[in-house]
Amino acid sequence: MRSPNCATPLVRRQRFPYEGRAQCQYAKSSTGVEVQQLVTDDTQADVLVSIGELARRTGLAVRTIRFYCDEGMLESHRSPGGHRMFAADGATERLLLVRRLRALGFGLSPIIDVLHGEQSIAEVIAAENARLDVEFRSMAWRRASLRAVETASPTQRAGRLALLATVQDSGAAHEGLLRFWRRVLAPVRRCDVDIFVGWNVPQPPADPSVEEVVTYAELAALVAEPDLHNAVRQQLWRKQPQLIRDRQGLYAEVGEAMAAVATLVSADVRPHGGDELDRFVNAHAGARGERDSPGFREQLLIDATDTDHRIHRYWALTEQLLKTRITVGQAHNWMYDALARSTGRADAPAAHATSG
Repeated sequence: MRSPNCATPLVRRQRFPYEGRAQCQYAKSSTGVEVQQLVTDDTQADVLVSIGELARRTGLAVRTIRFYCDEGMLESHRSPGGHRMFAADGATERLLLVRRLRALGFGLSPIIDVLHGEQSIAEVIAAENARLDVEFRSMAWRRASLRAVETASPTQRAGRLALLATVQDSGAAHEGLLRFWRRVLAPVRRCDVDIFVGWNVPQPPADPSVEEVVTYAELAALVAEPDLHNAVRQQLWRKQPQLIRDRQGLYAEVGEAMAAVATLVSADVRPHGGDELDRFVNAHAGARGERDSPGFREQLLIDATDTDHRIHRYWALTEQLLKTRITVGQAHNWMYDALARSTGRADAPAAHATSG
């Protein structure tokens, strides 16, 4: 067989290691001695072809094949004249695989991993899909941010631009929310914190609308305020948290009371005294070595931050993103209003505080 790209190709066919395969003749320009010198243990059962013939078979440029050789992606052998020679079938299949993976946008690193058997095609595809998901989310966030600034009224545009400029990445914004709640809930066990944030912290929308990107950005900006952390911790642990003997136990008991309240919130039941409030107060009293009493209930309201407009704004934004899900913020509002009513201090219920 004569190569269209080389004047004197060195080509030889060897018998495949099974019966029934006819042995092809040497190329006219080759001698048995010449070709025999080129055959190694790796090419005993394959045809040796020149780089020009390999380019014709694969549709790749000669310079590209040379580059792949230099990168260790393709094995070659040298003829006595110093020309690169390749095992025809193996090299062709290898280069076609490289070409197809490149056509799908893969870089050299994952392709080399596949060729060397370090990763399967399925594994590199899964990794590339994951990378593209991140890239698409980033682009979707940026597109929504640009539209949010573009569609803002002239009086809102400067403020919206300032807000979105501080929250350029949805993943980083989400991490900021997670860090905030891990600080607030410390020293609660990590597994319980994970359950809390899984239910109460919204994931960034994969393809956000203008409203969603602005809402999420404002949420991220709120938790970046240095003193909001203290206000939320005060709401969670109440007055004199240093007296709490077992915060993990208190968190668990309050969580059970809040779960019961969530059912009432879902049913649109107004705050009132009863078993749910009693369980909440008893949990705090027991954690401090005290008993439920009118005086203790008054103490739970001292320096309360439940009416802080930033906390209400935070949960209002969260509810916009989580839609119909009942959050712990709603349960806390209900419980605070019930506690205030039980002490006769229902003049400033949390549920009616200004959201700002």
